[in-house]
Amino acid sequence: MVRDLLEHGYDVVATDISSSRKDIEQGAVRADLTDYGQVLEVLKGVDAVIHLANIPAPGIYTPAVTFNANMSLNFNVFHAAARCGLSRVVWASSETTLGLSFSDQEGSRPRYAPVDELHYPVPTTTYALSKVASETIAGHIAQWSGIPFVALRFSNIMDPDDYRDFPSMWTDPHAREWNLWGYVDGRDVATACRLSLTTPSEAIADSPGLIIAAADTVMNRPSAALFHEVFPGVPLTRDIGEFETLLSIDRAREVIGYEPRHSWRDHVVEP
Repeated sequence: MVRDLLEHGYDVVATDISSSRKDIEQGAVRADLTDYGQVLEVLKGVDAVIHLANIPAPGIYTPAVTFNANMSLNFNVFHAAARCGLSRVVWASSETTLGLSFSDQEGSRPRYAPVDELHYPVPTTTYALSKVASETIAGHIAQWSGIPFVALRFSNIMDPDDYRDFPSMWTDPHAREWNLWGYVDGRDVATACRLSLTTPSEAIADSPGLIIAAADTVMNRPSAALFHEVFPGVPLTRDIGEFETLLSIDRAREVIGYEPRHSWRDHVVEP
C-alpha cells in the first residue's frame, strides 16, 4: 500500500509497532496505537489515514486479547482522526463480518450467494465481533465529525508467491468453503485503499462498508456448480460467470470504482 501511494505521488507517513530500523531510517514511525497519545502524535499534521493495524485474524491470540486490542486500536485511530480534523478515514474491516466461517453444516451456511453487503453483520468469532463493533463506532464518529469513513471488508489477502499453493486446494472443495473460495491480491488491496481516499464524499455516504475481493475464486472449477455441490439448496441470486467470485464486489465497483486487476490465473499454469 505504501509503495502504491508513493508511486501515485502521495506523501506517506507509515507507522507500525514493529517498524524496523531500516523502516525508521526511511521515515517510518514506530508507535503503539493502543496508546491514544501516540496515535495523536502520529496523526498530527496529516490529511487522511489508511488504518490497517489490527490483530489480523482469529486464532492468533486468545479471544479476549484479540477483541480488546482491536477495539482499542480502532477507537483510538477513529477518535484521534476526528480530533485532528482529518479529511478521510479508510480502514481494514473484514470478510468475517459477513458470517465466516461458512461450512456445509446447517446454521453455518450463507443465506445466499454471491454474498454481498446485505449479508452483514453475522460475526461468528470475537475477531469478527471486533470488526462489527468497530464499524458501528466508525459510523457514529463519522456522524459526529462529518468525516467520511470507509470500511474495506478484505477477503483473504494473497501475494503472487502464495499462488503456487493454489493447485493443492483443488482436490477438496471443502478446504476453502469457509470463505466461498475467495481471495484478493495485495496489489488490488492497495488500489482499493487509494481509491477510497479520493472517492467523493457523497458517493460513499451510504456505503461505509465495502467487500474487496478478487474477481475470481481460488478454484479451477466453475463457481456455480461448485457452490451448488457444497451448499445444496442455498440460492444463487443471479447468474454467475464461469469462475466469478462468490463474494460480491459489485458495490465496490459502483462506489469507489474498484476493479481487481490481478488473478492467480496470471501466475499459475494448470497441469
